[in-house]
Amino acid sequence: MSLLPLYQQVEQQEWIDIPSGWLQGRTVFGGLVAGLLIHKALSTVHDAAKQLLSCNITFVGPVQQGRARLSAEILREGKSVTTLEVRLWQDDAVQSILVASFGTQRDSRIHVQNLPQVPAYPTPEQLDKTFYLEGLMPECLQQFELCWAEGSYPMAGSKVPDFGGWSRFAPNFHPNRSMQLADLFVLMDVWPPGVLPMFKIPAPASSLSWQITYLSPISDQIQDWFKYKVVTEYAEHGYSTEYAYVWDRENQLIAVLRQTVAVFA
Repeated sequence: MSLLPLYQQVEQQEWIDIPSGWLQGRTVFGGLVAGLLIHKALSTVHDAAKQLLSCNITFVGPVQQGRARLSAEILREGKSVTTLEVRLWQDDAVQSILVASFGTQRDSRIHVQNLPQVPAYPTPEQLDKTFYLEGLMPECLQQFELCWAEGSYPMAGSKVPDFGGWSRFAPNFHPNRSMQLADLFVLMDVWPPGVLPMFKIPAPASSLSWQITYLSPISDQIQDWFKYKVVTEYAEHGYSTEYAYVWDRENQLIAVLRQTVAVFA
């Protein structure tokens, strides 16, 4: 189930067809939506010298399989930074919005490397993979492989949140090729919210907003493993806020993520 034909639709036309196999409850998996939005942004910028710096995604409403429209507007195009907005529409309503900034590298005398400590997880080959169970897991999870390395699984009734591990695209669904930025966005969102280990029974948890700071350009294959760790800062009154880190297998920090989640438990 290659994503490339879907990316080609995004590049060549305004209307796209979101395929089956990507549902997460009553909506299309948010990572796929984010991947489509950032790919539309990339195809709109048309400047290879300007790389993604950061973006904010708001999940306004549930996205359904089938027809959707992507619109893009450049808000400002400066010498160093281009900022644009991409919207996904269904039924004449905006369902998701991305605002992204792309920029060129500049000479600077400011250098700071105050990076988080990289967790020393066993390799994916030393850990058990989660297996997709039809009817018990969201449909979209069949597209990925995950290995828990610390923390509890969702719905474990844990007294504490958070976890970490490895993830990649499932080789039986995604033939190996060079990874694109949109692929990375799809993959980074596969992990559930950090509070889900505290759930005692299945209940919804829905992302409201997702912020990505992109630090290191990827040069990976789509079947490569990426390391992930999430930390919940605050959860109260039905909402939680968390941050997460994504590293490649060489422990290079790829992205810093922040998320606000609506919690129905």
